[in-house]
Amino acid sequence: MKLVFLLLFCIGTASAQTYPTKPIRLLVPFAPGGSSSIVARLAAEEMSKGLGQQIVIENKGGGGGNIAMQEAAHADPDGYTLIIGHIGSLAVNPYMYARLPYDVDRDFAAVSLLAVVPAIFVVYHEVPAKDLREFVALAKKKPGELFYGSAGNGSAGHLAMEYLKQAAGIDLKHVPYKGTGPNVTDLIAGRTQAASAGTPPLMPHVKSGKLRVIAVGGAKRLHSIPEVPTVAEQGYPGFQTSQWYGLNAPAKTPKAIIDRLAAEAAKAAKSPLMLERLAVDDAEAVGSTPEEYAAFIKKEQERWSKVVRTANIKAD
Repeated sequence: MKLVFLLLFCIGTASAQTYPTKPIRLLVPFAPGGSSSIVARLAAEEMSKGLGQQIVIENKGGGGGNIAMQEAAHADPDGYTLIIGHIGSLAVNPYMYARLPYDVDRDFAAVSLLAVVPAIFVVYHEVPAKDLREFVALAKKKPGELFYGSAGNGSAGHLAMEYLKQAAGIDLKHVPYKGTGPNVTDLIAGRTQAASAGTPPLMPHVKSGKLRVIAVGGAKRLHSIPEVPTVAEQGYPGFQTSQWYGLNAPAKTPKAIIDRLAAEAAKAAKSPLMLERLAVDDAEAVGSTPEEYAAFIKKEQERWSKVVRTANIKAD
């Protein structure tokens, strides 16, 4: 038995030393065009330089990210199949779905946190609230009379607003849409009063005067709107809601390969290409060790499991 273990160890070590010898597949669990694809493309482009092999991006949307996650979970743990980890697939879906075809803790290895995209909270311009404190006061005066929209049940915007409701102790009614576009359309028409999302779909309407930003959901203010305080600054310490994207591999991928990928991911995150491109969307390139990313995932699971269970959010 010891001889077999030693042989497997030697084979794994040798393979890690020569890794990679062929192109690497990077699964993106969403359709092309979104933030996940942008982060994946930037990271792949930069990491390929250091690895000496191409990283081929393969978008596999559907099932709230579960289709691609299942495929990655059952792929060979040899470093040639990776996946973009996401707040939804790693920290929300495990508590929103009754059953999943994978176990996020058992079937995946953390490689590196790639990028964080802070959410902002906005209101329709006719809502009489200049900031979060005034919005909370208004909601407490009119419990159940204010409506917020989201891109759909279980979406990041839905979770962010439910988190805010729980933190502030307010009653808002949820209107789920089929995507960000219809959600924003009704918001700027005044059919709903509030929403949360990243800056790209909302800031054009903020600049036009249709929407007003009342708070930033991340840990710090955004460079594009430095005058807007965070939720935490406005009376809710510890509050933080951001979309995030990381790099994950199938469990049992050799540690030497994980470490090599993490080192290249950290270099990619510090590259001018990633820093400049992500800054356009107020996103932060990170790059972390596997241990730091694993701890981050655990903390996010603790945060969002409470939100999902308290709000009784179920997958459609």
